Amino acid sequence: MAANVEWMFSGNNTPVWHGIGEIIKGTLSSEEAIKVAKLDWDVVPMPMYDGKGREIKGYKVNQRSSDGKNLGVVTNRYKIVQNKEAFAFTDALLGEGVQYETAGSLDSGKRVWMLARMEKTEIAEEQIDPYLVFTNSHDGKGAVRVAAVPIRIVCENTLNLALSKASRHWTCAHKGDIQSKLDEARYTLSNATHYMEALEEEFGELKLKKVTEKQVRDMTEKLLQIEFDNLYKKAIKTGKIVDFKQQNAEAKITRKRNDILNIYFDKPDLRETEHTAFRFVNAVSDYATHSNDHKQTKNYQENLFMRTIDGHPMIDTSYQLALAA
Repeated sequence: MAANVEWMFSGNNTPVWHGIGEIIKGTLSSEEAIKVAKLDWDVVPMPMYDGKGREIKGYKVNQRSSDGKNLGVVTNRYKIVQNKEAFAFTDALLGEGVQYETAGSLDSGKRVWMLARMEKTEIAEEQIDPYLVFTNSHDGKGAVRVAAVPIRIVCENTLNLALSKASRHWTCAHKGDIQSKLDEARYTLSNATHYMEALEEEFGELKLKKVTEKQVRDMTEKLLQIEFDNLYKKAIKTGKIVDFKQQNAEAKITRKRNDILNIYFDKPDLRETEHTAFRFVNAVSDYATHSNDHKQTKNYQENLFMRTIDGHPMIDTSYQLALAA
């Protein structure tokens, strides 16, 4: 993620983001986190001008108060949610057992985030760390979002599956009065709790569903065929079919197949567990969460970050295949 992170702080044993910024001991309040993460600046809407110096009506340029950096072009209807406003209500969550372990900015301040760790829990006999990721953008492409990110502790796999019974991410409205902050805090915890309860039910069902070696191989083939088809359709749509063929996509799919199967059959934390649909989903999650992008494209790290919030399509597909097994 270093290619896109401007600055961040990280607490001990934070599972999602590592490596740069300030390492702290323990956790911080949202007010402290904003300062340590260097997010204590405002977004200032400035007039926008054309090449002849004439003001362009109906548009503004969001600038960062600390250095005047342009964050994005927005319309006059765009409502700015300042960093301090976006995260102020999170102080209300601290009293409910939530701790803040990391915060920072992406893409020169266009996006900011804060990661909150809730109380550890056990789901279907698995130790899970439930996290909440709060994100805010200043480039006109989004406002405040919250995502539930369950982490399987033993291998730090991200398991924020797309469930039919509960949403893994939602938006929050932020207002200035204390009551609104408390209402939003309760709303956030309610959504997170609902998601974790639904996840526990789904995990239990997946653990009871036994699968054979042939089923595992068949599911892996279906998973990667879907991935190949999606890549092919994207190449056609963007006019990059020549690049797609030159990159030898079939060879990449073969490598992914071997990696996923090796994880399923041989990874220590899975090898001693029963052959179930849950084990298959975990193998795919391990691959999607920890595998390196061999090409290391320009937007790879940013895409990985967004998949932490929105969910990884490969993990979602594996989950649907496991349910149907």
